[in-house]
Amino acid sequence: MLVIPEKRNNRLVLMYTSMAINYRWLYETVRSRFESDEAMEIFLPKALTSGELKQKGDDRYLSVMSQRVFQAGMQHSVVDARWPAFEEAFWGFAPGKMVLLGPEQIEGYMKNSNIIRHYTKLQTIPLNARFILEICEERGCSFGEFIADWPGSNIIGLWCLLAKRGARLGGRSAAGFLRLAGKDTFLLTSDVVARLKVEGVIDHAPASQRDLQAVQDIFNQLQQNSGRPLCQLSAMLSLSIHPRF
Repeated sequence: MLVIPEKRNNRLVLMYTSMAINYRWLYETVRSRFESDEAMEIFLPKALTSGELKQKGDDRYLSVMSQRVFQAGMQHSVVDARWPAFEEAFWGFAPGKMVLLGPEQIEGYMKNSNIIRHYTKLQTIPLNARFILEICEERGCSFGEFIADWPGSNIIGLWCLLAKRGARLGGRSAAGFLRLAGKDTFLLTSDVVARLKVEGVIDHAPASQRDLQAVQDIFNQLQQNSGRPLCQLSAMLSLSIHPRF
């Protein structure tokens, strides 16, 4: 981010403006990490189409949302290995059923050795089931349609909504949930943040809405220049700092 001093009413005001990242340079830098164009394209992540997101049931979104909550602070592979047991224990995560879970039922799950017994995280399942049902009622559509129709040009707005209304979906968890669900989003990994800092887009890990908007603006510019999804641009920024090999 470039800081420009400007005088207003005899006061010095700091104006912030985002600097652009040259997509051609980014592409060539990342391409040099791979043996061929095909190898690079295979490696880069893929997002689901709008139609594919809409076809997924609300139970799949609650499942992935819960999976992301449990991944926070744990090795993802440990959570992923246990997830089939979660699916069985929670009857496929149908929101209409999960919203009815009360303290007694949650206590009962604390005795199930097949799942990860974290009481606070288990409590998020009925809370996020309610969140999904409320969104569906408010919007008059499925949760998948709500997610699919949200514009990528304001993906940070969706992060904010998930953090505000969902349970334990703040910080990186909102973007992590969307990535698991297949929605196109960028991730603010340490390598992505490092590249954005080198390019002057930000000078610290983005936390404020102003910082996040500066990052969103850069991704929007890169997407306009490349036609690539946000998830691939995110991966490319990461690879430009940290080689795959």
